[in-house]
Amino acid sequence: MKDRIKETEVRAFSDIKAVVGQREALEALRIKYLGRKGEIAELFKGISSVATEDKAEVGRLLNELKVSVTSAIEGSLLSSSNKTLSSKNRIDVTLPGIPARLGKLHPITQTIDRISDIFIGLGFRVVEGPEIETEHYNFEALNIPLEHPSRDAFDTFYLESLGGKNLLRSHTSPVQARFMEKNKPPFSIIVPGKVYRPDATDASHSFMFHQVEGLCVGKEIHFSDLKGCLETFAKEMFGSSTKMRLRPSFFPFTEPSAEVDISCIICGGAAGEKRCSVCGGKGWLEILGAGMVNPKVFEKVGYDPRKLTGFAFGMGVERIAMLKYGINDIRMFYENDERFLRQF
Repeated sequence: MKDRIKETEVRAFSDIKAVVGQREALEALRIKYLGRKGEIAELFKGISSVATEDKAEVGRLLNELKVSVTSAIEGSLLSSSNKTLSSKNRIDVTLPGIPARLGKLHPITQTIDRISDIFIGLGFRVVEGPEIETEHYNFEALNIPLEHPSRDAFDTFYLESLGGKNLLRSHTSPVQARFMEKNKPPFSIIVPGKVYRPDATDASHSFMFHQVEGLCVGKEIHFSDLKGCLETFAKEMFGSSTKMRLRPSFFPFTEPSAEVDISCIICGGAAGEKRCSVCGGKGWLEILGAGMVNPKVFEKVGYDPRKLTGFAFGMGVERIAMLKYGINDIRMFYENDERFLRQF
């Protein structure tokens, strides 16, 4: 029996070697030697006639034969496949590859970075704070008590899981209050970040958007300092020919307060009867609100309003980006449309 096993092994390897690379011939040899009625299967049937003391060794030799023949046939088939691939589907490594398209910063991020760079150049530093706020920091610390009518426009999304007294901040001004509690003047800071308000979504409104708010506190800080700071920002952001004007307004946390307009970036502030599509013929575009810090806000954080003054301002990042890039729908920033984003 051992002689038959050795003879079959020699013959099988000889046959396989003779047809290397020939898939059909190798498949025929697989059936001949490894099939259900193949030669190795017939040898397994003969174990019953082997002496009892030799059965274990014969069984081991047959298993080794089956494994070696299987490996030889599979190796020859693999060699055949590789040869076919290398000859028919060869890759020319000298050809240039397909370049990967690099991503870019989102236009909102680009705008925040540009705003931050301008104010950093004016001596401000960037600080951040939590998006989940308490009623105290979001309202009371900013001179917006519960009964104040302006609070209706700022009431936002309350979080019942946190006791109903916490909410998603409606502006980044709470960070200013937190910063003043822990730092002594003089200082100049800007606070970029997401804010949330109960606005219906349309072309110019969103329940979530971005703000950059600024605060400068010290001795002998005047309204003229605020005007000069914002005028520099407007010219750096929209061009050196940009004009700026201030209109009286009201904010609970500043007094006096003003709305800040710039000359239209399309018609240059001289639209007249042309009915500019951006400013509607008015010649001016509102970009932010500002004012001198209300003394009551200083009292809330432990500052002496008789010794300190300061100014604050706040702008919507989407508003700035829409004006700068001529975008007419705020929703485009959030739709993840690559056709839109690739332009920036």
